Amino acid sequence: MKTVILGTAHLKSTPGKRSPDGKFREYKYSRQLCDAIRSALEMRGYKVFIDIEEEDMKVNSSQELVKRCKIVNALQKEYKNCIYVSIHVNAAGSDGKWHNATGWSAYTSVGVTAADKLAECMYWSAKKNLAGKKIRTDFSDKDSDYESNLYVLKHTNCPAVLTENFF
Repeated sequence: MKTVILGTAHLKSTPGKRSPDGKFREYKYSRQLCDAIRSALEMRGYKVFIDIEEEDMKVNSSQELVKRCKIVNALQKEYKNCIYVSIHVNAAGSDGKWHNATGWSAYTSVGVTAADKLAECMYWSAKKNLAGKKIRTDFSDKDSDYESNLYVLKHTNCPAVLTENFF
């Protein structure tokens, strides 16, 4: 059975990560997206886990990423054929004001990895299904994803992609 591990964005206690008026919280929207994706994937026969189910685990923000990677790596060890997709919502501007921006992008770890194939599939699916939205890409290394040393991409043992949705 194919196994998908979905990653939620941040914790309720993570500073920042919200709209200028404070009403939109990334952690909450990410969990809503993960729940919807989980339902859709389970209906298609996938085994799906969410890395951190609680909105606010009793870990400080410096330990959050370590905890996430331990959870993902334990699941990967048990289920073998896993992928990890961390669902985030990028900010539009950093000036504390509302902006009218939409779009999607994906990140993988640096170098050629198995995650590149996953990100490429996600890119083409986003291009097809998010008509009219900006799909951000970085074709400097012959594929569409951005490469980054983000902790969850570097420290998980299965192919991992971090998405930024509707920034």
